[in-house]
Amino acid sequence: MLQIGDTLVSLDLAERFFCCDLDACHGECCIEGDAGAPITKNEKKELERLLPEINDELLPQAQEVIRRQGVSYVDEEGDMVTSIIDGRNCVFTCFAPGGMCQCAIEKAYRDGRVAMRKPISCYLYPLRITEYPSFTAVNYHRWKICRPAEALGRKLGLRLYQFLKEPLIQRFGKEWYDELCLACESYLEQYGNLKPCDF
Repeated sequence: MLQIGDTLVSLDLAERFFCCDLDACHGECCIEGDAGAPITKNEKKELERLLPEINDELLPQAQEVIRRQGVSYVDEEGDMVTSIIDGRNCVFTCFAPGGMCQCAIEKAYRDGRVAMRKPISCYLYPLRITEYPSFTAVNYHRWKICRPAEALGRKLGLRLYQFLKEPLIQRFGKEWYDELCLACESYLEQYGNLKPCDF
């Protein structure tokens, strides 16, 4: 682990290569799993505020789920998460021609229609943040659908901490990220002959 302030960061951020390969995975992380994406209370309020802007782009089933229970629910672990369809698909999922999975929130953000890019847990994925009383843990969520991303990252020479620069800065700040970079570079300089673990 690397310690950055009161944050413990998995060595995976330095060791693993990563770059999302949407042509290979088609955005499966938005439609696979058994719970929605973790969100904060403030993010829930923002999702409710921007909903009228993106509602027409959502699937009819998603619109019905949102009418029935809202944009979020509390999962079995007690976390607030985005609502889902049929126990798996995020309600904010939409599809591009050819079946590419897209986030309706991010699509609207890129079009300049909303200020929120997406929930920070989605922006940071495949990292998962866990808050403890005395520290925050940052871990890599290993999932088979991200194998193409690891392959592309290795091809490009792009490490996980480098690929996630913008969301890490958004969540922890530029000073924290700069310290993370120094820690990762120091670790790789010392143990650079190590190969990233395979699944």
